[in-house]
Amino acid sequence: MAGVSTKEIKNRIRSMESTKQITKAMEMVAASKLRRAQAQVAASRPYFEILHSTIEDITRDNRDFSSPYLKKREGGKILYIVIAGDRGLAGGYNSNVLKLVYSQIQGKEASVLPIGKKAVDSFQNRGVPILTQSYAEAASVGIGDCFSIAKQVCKAFLTGQYDEVYVAYTDFVSMLSQTPDFMQLLPLEKPESKEPEASHHCDPLYEHPAEEVFAAIVPEYLGGMLYGALCESRASEQAARRAAMDSATQNAEDMIADLSLKFNRARQAAITQEITEIVAGS
Repeated sequence: MAGVSTKEIKNRIRSMESTKQITKAMEMVAASKLRRAQAQVAASRPYFEILHSTIEDITRDNRDFSSPYLKKREGGKILYIVIAGDRGLAGGYNSNVLKLVYSQIQGKEASVLPIGKKAVDSFQNRGVPILTQSYAEAASVGIGDCFSIAKQVCKAFLTGQYDEVYVAYTDFVSMLSQTPDFMQLLPLEKPESKEPEASHHCDPLYEHPAEEVFAAIVPEYLGGMLYGALCESRASEQAARRAAMDSATQNAEDMIADLSLKFNRARQAAITQEITEIVAGS
């Protein structure tokens, strides 16, 4: 930083201190939102676990059971529901899940239903067919929207518009690890038959035929799976943003320390120069 005045160095230090305050505030906001997202995941999990066990009971205990939601079809028309964020400054959160989707749709007849502005913009720029852009703002997507998407997807699957449906999201592993992942929604996998664990085991009885109960539960179940993936992605986004802002804050502190050292050296050199000039003049 030769030739740079102490005034310029001081201005840079002030600039980095302002940046540090911003990144520290964003880190605290992300930590608060992360706790809220984790609470949503924990609160919604029991309801959807019961739905999942009910679906397993129906398909396992009815040997002659058949449903269009269980049939695998040839054709290869695939729909990917992609969950990303609305903003950046979250490390590799958005780019990682989008890279995973692009690696999967290459060479396939695929369409996407993006959730989040980053996903919409990316697929538009790449020319990927988009089913709808109604959910471009991920922050405003709630559980009701997830059920609406599930009903729309179920209808498209039953009419043969798509043969497979997947959701791409980011799995929240820990505060320091978030992994982009896929989950198949349709067709549903039929669980393997298991022997009853006790002699008093009995088949569940439903007021309506099992096929009707199953057809009514599937959209609710898929809506729950979508909402769970959305909560996982939100938690992952906030964890990634918190880590990115923490790293940015540490970098700002390192730059401030480096600039302060250079400022002191420049000031010391200026003082030495002045003393030398005074001595030489006398």
